[in-house]
Amino acid sequence: MKKVAYMIRSKVADNDKAGPAGAAPAVRWRSRPWAATLILTGGLAALVLGMLLSVSLGAEDIRFATVWEAVFRFNRHLTQHQIIQELRLPRVLGGAIVGACFAVAGAIMQGMTRNPLADSGLLGLNAGAGFALALCFAFVPGLPYMYLILYSFVGAGLGAALVYGIGSLARGGLTPIRLVLAGAALSALLTALSEGVALYYRIGQDLAFWYAGGVAGTKWLQLKIMFPWVAVAMVGAFALSRAFTMLSLGDNVAQGLGVRTGLVKLGGAAIVLILAGAGVSAVGVVGFVGLIIPHITRRLVGVDYRWIIPCSAVLGALLVVFADLAARMLNPPHETPVGAIIALIGVPFFLYLARKEEREL
Repeated sequence: MKKVAYMIRSKVADNDKAGPAGAAPAVRWRSRPWAATLILTGGLAALVLGMLLSVSLGAEDIRFATVWEAVFRFNRHLTQHQIIQELRLPRVLGGAIVGACFAVAGAIMQGMTRNPLADSGLLGLNAGAGFALALCFAFVPGLPYMYLILYSFVGAGLGAALVYGIGSLARGGLTPIRLVLAGAALSALLTALSEGVALYYRIGQDLAFWYAGGVAGTKWLQLKIMFPWVAVAMVGAFALSRAFTMLSLGDNVAQGLGVRTGLVKLGGAAIVLILAGAGVSAVGVVGFVGLIIPHITRRLVGVDYRWIIPCSAVLGALLVVFADLAARMLNPPHETPVGAIIALIGVPFFLYLARKEEREL
């Protein structure tokens, strides 16, 4: 590992100038395992607390002792036990899984593309998956969730391919700002098409949930189908974490260290599509999680993706769980869309990053 770090440090300076136009400058090799350990332990403890609060609080507050009994000594004849088991537990677990999905997907995208503005919502993946779901609701109503999640993967892939294709057509090549502009334009187009399909086929009520973004409708069946896909993608992300670290320093550095960049990028793209598609199919279009969390994680633990990926998963889950809790507590008994709560944080953060990127260009 020391040899790898030395080789990276010796090549970073040359790579800063030799990198593609508009790419973010290569970052210095640094890692803070102590900070990552603190985030993982403290974040998991906070996540457990947040999940407990989320299960307990709502339109009807439930005592912690009742929550414990419903989880470990379930009595189907008790209404509160049914509320916990059938409504609140799948909701909070779905929020944690989806938060981890979006955060890890964003971290991988930012590392592979060296684009600090990369996010599944900003680069068309979420809108593509939403468009695929709109077509499914319109033409194949009642489609089982197993097929919905597959079509979400296809839609996310279509959105990403179109964004990269449109961004590459610009004179001067693909830059972070052009990529985001292409993603914003395509997302607006796909959203408009989805709404047109919803109006024509009168499925607006079904589709409104997906575009508002929320975990209220999460069921155990969805979690059972989604979890294997997410688990395989997370294992793959961690297996490729060292290669993602090299790619985040530039293709030239990665190739010089023996990384097969083409295969790594293909594997990373597949992982991102699975994570983003699974997230959208479960909770709808929730943006900015994959933009905010990776930046915070890198600031805290450094650039080593062996720490970034697990820490991003924990912090992403933490963000969505507490955002969903806030969405329920702001105006009870009515619920605010969780996507709107996260956007209140994400939009100013995006504007800050865009301004910073413009100054660096």
